[in-house]
Amino acid sequence: MRQRYFVFILAGCFLVVLNSYVIAGGAAGKKEEVVLTEEAKGEGEVAKTDYEEYIDFFEEVYGTIDTNYYHEVVRENFNRFIDKFDKDIYGKLQGEGKSSDYIKWRSAAYLVDYLKNKDDIFSKFLPPKPAKKYEQTVLGKRIDLGIEGKIVDKGFEVTRVEPRADAYEKGLRVPDVILKIDDKSVIGLEQKEIETLLTPLENEKVVLSVFDVSENKEIEMEVVSKEYFKQFVFMVPVPVPGIYCLKIERFNRMTAQDMTGFMSHILKNKGTGLIIDLRGNPGGPPLAAREISSFFLPPAEDFAHFYWKNKPKAVLDVPRIPERYHYKGDIIILVDKKSGSASELFSGILQKRGRAAIMGTNTAGQVLLKSMFYFDDESMVLLVTARGHHPDGEVFSYDGVRPNEMIHNKDADLLQYAAYYLIQQRKK
Repeated sequence: MRQRYFVFILAGCFLVVLNSYVIAGGAAGKKEEVVLTEEAKGEGEVAKTDYEEYIDFFEEVYGTIDTNYYHEVVRENFNRFIDKFDKDIYGKLQGEGKSSDYIKWRSAAYLVDYLKNKDDIFSKFLPPKPAKKYEQTVLGKRIDLGIEGKIVDKGFEVTRVEPRADAYEKGLRVPDVILKIDDKSVIGLEQKEIETLLTPLENEKVVLSVFDVSENKEIEMEVVSKEYFKQFVFMVPVPVPGIYCLKIERFNRMTAQDMTGFMSHILKNKGTGLIIDLRGNPGGPPLAAREISSFFLPPAEDFAHFYWKNKPKAVLDVPRIPERYHYKGDIIILVDKKSGSASELFSGILQKRGRAAIMGTNTAGQVLLKSMFYFDDESMVLLVTARGHHPDGEVFSYDGVRPNEMIHNKDADLLQYAAYYLIQQRKK
């Protein structure tokens, strides 16, 4: 069996190499002897029936959960599932004419439900395609040309180009206008048709005819659809001198890199107040939260702790960065009930350390590490594997991070309120 391990908070990734308990970026691979397929079996070996292969797979799923799940797993529940599979599930799915893969994957999803804690709403089984899509979503990965836009009279006006996409490297910029895609005029096409043409398969090349606004001429460029990390950090205008706002829509492994450019700009302009807007941010890898903490907390101090079943605690510390990037001014962090996982971890740590004030409503209460365990067929079981703790041992509450300033009014201009709050702090 082969398993790839990714550990993250709710939506995230590549944090902990479970096999060696090392905090690191990147996936850890574990390879063991693969069960022979019927085609690969040697002469004289008896091929397993579908039923026997199902049971073997269920044992594999059970073993993965039993080893890594943050709650104890009861073998009796596994036996209860097998009894249910024998008497009901197997015959029913067979009778419906379902494929062997469907029977295996759908039944494995039932198995996870049988084994997980009743209060656990996160752990689940995913077949290969949904597993791949989930991984790309939570890691902030995309495979396309990185182009967004809108239909205008002349063609398709570019409203955004992802900085790490090939189209950006080739020079496409806002508000250039795409005239043709592979010799096909965009005039007369619907928005969805154009978006489909701009989302080819990985490594596929596309030729764009573009009106370059800056050069005032038509050019042609060949761009490649490739995997890249989306930018999720953006500067939001604040009409108050010296006050800046960074909106972080989600965390991924490039969040700290994106933050560096913005923080350099803020420090260069002697910003005295910073608003970090995490409203609606579902989270990401703990490493991303840890890395951006380096702009605001002293280096080398403990950032957070995580505890896995039957394993030593894993400690995240604050990374060391050049002093010129360290921000010492006042900070307000905006949160709401959709702020989860790494966004809660970051805001909760800065609040407890007295480094930032929190405004908004209680966060989601999801400071939980979740891990993706892949099997040989590329299906995956997603498991809660640990809960987050402050350096002093206090566990993050399921009630979420409680703001210093509770603001429930949805119509309130929280950004403006935070800016004036920072002005008052500056006067003190």
